[in-house]
Amino acid sequence: MIGRIAGVLLEKNPPQILVDCNGVGYEIDVPMSTFYNLPALGEKVVLHTHLTVREDAHILFGFSQLDERATFRQLIKISGIGARTALSILSGMSVADLAQAITLQEAGRLIKVPGIGKKTAERLLLELKGKLGADLSPVTGSTATPDASSDILNALIALGYSDKESLMALKLLPKDCGVSDGIKLALKSLSK
Repeated sequence: MIGRIAGVLLEKNPPQILVDCNGVGYEIDVPMSTFYNLPALGEKVVLHTHLTVREDAHILFGFSQLDERATFRQLIKISGIGARTALSILSGMSVADLAQAITLQEAGRLIKVPGIGKKTAERLLLELKGKLGADLSPVTGSTATPDASSDILNALIALGYSDKESLMALKLLPKDCGVSDGIKLALKSLSK
């Protein structure tokens, strides 16, 4: 219903802000990633919003980036993940980090977010697999093709290299690198 708010920032009380839009003040809950990038009080602010209507309240959530809002909407679709938990996840890690954790199926990274336990982290990984983080190339900065990146990454992990080492090796690969050449080049860079 309310998809975007543009106005003057009046108050900052983490995680809530107050935005004046032509005389009407909107209380908006924002993740800390958005909060840290807000302008000074009295400055203009534009936020992409999501309105949650409950029996006892109408709550407006704001995001500086469209991908944050899209991720928030994916998160709240998952059973047991409410708006507050989704906001906590987006406050604890960036969309790119979340996508990477889902692609690599790293529950440990999700557990570090306050309010996320082992079972919730595993449910997130299961439910979001294929919806978030399917393409590794923007997340890792790799220049190899997305399909090749995924195959190379899986091969390196299967060979016993850590996720961190494997991702670093992926970043060093040349553009349009095939799977077999990519694995050879990645192994060569890892052996140095």
